[in-house]
Amino acid sequence: MSHPHERRTPLWKRRTAIAARWLHIYLSMVSFAILFFFAVTGITLNHAEWFSGEAVTKQVKGKVRPEWVKPKDVAKLEISEYLRKTHAIKSALSDFRVDDSQISVSYKGPGYTADAFVDRDTGSYELTETRQGIVAVLNDLHKGRDTGTAWAWIIDVSAFLMTLVSLTGLILIFFLQKRRMSGLIAVGIGAILCWVVYLIWVP
Repeated sequence: MSHPHERRTPLWKRRTAIAARWLHIYLSMVSFAILFFFAVTGITLNHAEWFSGEAVTKQVKGKVRPEWVKPKDVAKLEISEYLRKTHAIKSALSDFRVDDSQISVSYKGPGYTADAFVDRDTGSYELTETRQGIVAVLNDLHKGRDTGTAWAWIIDVSAFLMTLVSLTGLILIFFLQKRRMSGLIAVGIGAILCWVVYLIWVP
């Protein structure tokens, strides 16, 4: 037997409330891990001085084939792949510059950089590799810096999920008669507080 209140509530409202509740619960659970990640790294990013670790820098020397560097058309692919394979570099190539006397090759990834300078006369090079530590890696993942296309998609999808979770939560408020007004007031207070902080304290 249906509740008298349900008979008075339009069918579309009941279905909307059920759909919003279902979406809110399951979207929250599906996106929990990534939301937790961005929440925690928001703290580490905003207070980098609390978690700053000492960077580890390593310098190595080597030599590439002279025929790769002497011609006018430098063998960019061969040089880049040789450096990557020889020094186990997994990060993406970010820059490759050719001067009259020198070639510079840079790789960048989250919390990681590797820069090589190759002498065009001899093929000798010096490579400097810097690792910033796990917190720097997490912070770069949060910002999407030097993370590649796949991680950029993760950021976009997580932002979309956060938006849906927020909207479905707001929609649910309108179907909770006893808490509708207090919920909307809380939303308004939160928005006003952020606006006031921006107006008064943000330079």
